[in-house]
Amino acid sequence: MEKEKKKRRGFFGKLVQGLTKTRDNIIGGVDNVLSTFTKIDEDFYEELEEALIVADLGVNTSMKIIEDLRAKVKEQKIKDTESVRELLMEELKELMGNDDDIYDFTQEKSVVLVIGVNGVGKTTTIGKLAHQYKLDGKKVILAAADTFRAAAIDQLEEWSNRAGVELISQQENSDPGAVVFDAVQAAKSRNADILICDTAGRLHNKKNLMEELRKIFKIINREYPEARKEVLLVLDSTTGQNALQQAKQFKDIADITGIVLTKLDGTAKGGIAIAIQTELNIPVKYIGVGEGIDDMQQFDSEEFVSALFEQ
Repeated sequence: MEKEKKKRRGFFGKLVQGLTKTRDNIIGGVDNVLSTFTKIDEDFYEELEEALIVADLGVNTSMKIIEDLRAKVKEQKIKDTESVRELLMEELKELMGNDDDIYDFTQEKSVVLVIGVNGVGKTTTIGKLAHQYKLDGKKVILAAADTFRAAAIDQLEEWSNRAGVELISQQENSDPGAVVFDAVQAAKSRNADILICDTAGRLHNKKNLMEELRKIFKIINREYPEARKEVLLVLDSTTGQNALQQAKQFKDIADITGIVLTKLDGTAKGGIAIAIQTELNIPVKYIGVGEGIDDMQQFDSEEFVSALFEQ
């Protein structure tokens, strides 16, 4: 337990550091408004809303935050702008809050499908998740079902070696469904706890991708009906609003159960985490703040907002 706490503290330090640009972007703009205004009026709300939109929280999310702030300010009869900072922190924690049971899939036999466009850090995410689950005492198997990208299988093999888990793969350009079929049989016969499947990320060819994912789901449902299905969408936070658009498109194709946000370190666009969770109602489950194998952790809204406000 103490080791786990120490690990979280180490990650929190990385999170505070990694969110520096996002913090400057969001909190810099917010604090600027708070220090400029002495009273809470219409102009104050307009400026605050604009600061949030500029910081990649998106129009809809920013409007919702301001609407909620107005209600709380009125209800609590708040007069000074500085108290609004505390309210904003509370509001963000509420918006980003996840139920405790969203990680329950690691407690039973599970198949985790990882989807997302190429270049967002999908393979790296799979390697880091495999490492984490293995540290938790789980038996993990990986399936290389992105058979169209030449480097994908090699990359996944490298990560499977680093994480010390088994990889099921076939030749390049082979049928992804066949790879998943083999992997499911291996997971069952070897009594694996978690099977993680990489998938192709060709969003420009949505129809093909849809067909492919449908086929994969069909195989998993038929061959392994007792397993819990988890679909994680990997998004690159440095792409800001573009990540939100990708999430919307993938939501049309698959029943996404969680988001993995990569590359939060070194981007000013980390506010997109708030927009995605609020607008799409899909929980952000994991966040990555570095290249290392331990630099991906379960998302914690309290930690995220505290790191944003550097408390």
